[in-house]
Amino acid sequence: MLSGCASTRFFVNGQSGGKPRCQGSDEKISMVILWGTRWRLNQKDVPLREAAAERGIERFFSTARCFSKYRIFRSIGGRPALDLSAAELHAFAATNIAASDRILSITVRELGPVVKLFSSLALIDGGTEVVLDISEIVPATGETAGSFIAHWQNGGPWVIKGVATLEDDIVSALREAMSPPGSK
Repeated sequence: MLSGCASTRFFVNGQSGGKPRCQGSDEKISMVILWGTRWRLNQKDVPLREAAAERGIERFFSTARCFSKYRIFRSIGGRPALDLSAAELHAFAATNIAASDRILSITVRELGPVVKLFSSLALIDGGTEVVLDISEIVPATGETAGSFIAHWQNGGPWVIKGVATLEDDIVSALREAMSPPGSK
């Protein structure tokens, strides 16, 4: 394993609404979290990455105190939670989450190590990367209240990382994505 000086970068594309997704100290928000994956066609080690994503999402929400109550669904009625149509989501919300204030949809698009080799082995840039599509959905209508792509990277020159940190990486990416802009 090679190591170098790592740094973390985080950026957001889309309409995040400029607000935190987590509740404030004076709020009591209940949340339903729907999550799934949409890997690129050539994604390697899918079961390993999906297990790390699931553990990381569960760990983040169980330790972050983001919401007073929450439930996490990867599948609903034997179908992937993210495959529900707007009408199905509305029906699900009406019968299962009437007491929830919000629905959060998280799609994991990238979770893994990245290595870039330049003109020689002396020029290596690597680390890990997490890409999440995050949408907030209004339970009563199934409409999207805000949607953004969160892109988290940790690495740099001479950094080579494996898959051992993936659970921690998704927790770190969610911490950044769920916090208010400029709070770090």
